[in-house]
Amino acid sequence: MQLNEELIRRIRESQTFIEYESAFEDATGLPLTIRPEGSSTLPHRARRNENPFCALLSESNCACAACLEVQQKLMNAAADQPVTVTCFAGLCDSAVPIKVGGRRIGFLQTGQIALKEPSRPAFKKVREKLIEWGAEIDTSRLEEAYFGTKVVCQRRHDAVVQLLNIFADQLSSMADRMTVQEADTEPSIVRRAKAHITAHYGDAISLAETARAMHVSTFYFCKIFKRATGLTFTDYVGRVRIEKAKNLLLNPHLRISEIAYTVGFQSLTHFNRVFRKLTGEAPTVFRESLLRV
Repeated sequence: MQLNEELIRRIRESQTFIEYESAFEDATGLPLTIRPEGSSTLPHRARRNENPFCALLSESNCACAACLEVQQKLMNAAADQPVTVTCFAGLCDSAVPIKVGGRRIGFLQTGQIALKEPSRPAFKKVREKLIEWGAEIDTSRLEEAYFGTKVVCQRRHDAVVQLLNIFADQLSSMADRMTVQEADTEPSIVRRAKAHITAHYGDAISLAETARAMHVSTFYFCKIFKRATGLTFTDYVGRVRIEKAKNLLLNPHLRISEIAYTVGFQSLTHFNRVFRKLTGEAPTVFRESLLRV
């Protein structure tokens, strides 16, 4: 997972992606997001072309949870080809997989659009569903945003997805080149150790255990790992765990203590201390800032 995140980060920061993202959003008026495999965030949150209706829904815990469920469904479905999923409000999101050597590492995603004009009966059903969930959203603002949703005909939508599919092929080639370059520069033992950490970050993983799994001494492993990553083993594991926790904090139904233990911390105090050290703020403050966006 960590390797996927690193590859997607490097692609996101590349000039190729930055220029395409700007051109795509200017031409279509739609948001464009690139996200790694396993990401559990709301992809278009705070994007330049985010749908105001979806932004309002994200302010409600129950509606936000429903949106996250749709995103998970989309990620599960977009294994080998572009997929479009429709949410309870009738809005569509589309994801296109990015692969390296046949392995999916992430997605290009756009959406928050309607394929047909919003109607009064449809809005009534949406409002009733939100009331049933106990969502507290200003009805007048919700209605204005709902009827302001961007409508795209099916033919144009198919063309937009095809554009992303073509670009995803280019990004897959870019990721292939990055992987080859990485393989040439990073020792095999470090790559294997990173994969081991990613697979076991939720367990009580230790330096000695990881060194044994790599079939080297603890001293040698510490030396080679620090030289390659610039981080101690403990610091690297902490960063992996905190990144996982940041994604889980988007789920309003999970307690912070649950998240701490899920990602491998043995105490809430230790989790809070490491989280603050790496992000500059407490987990509760981080979560509140996300839900306010």
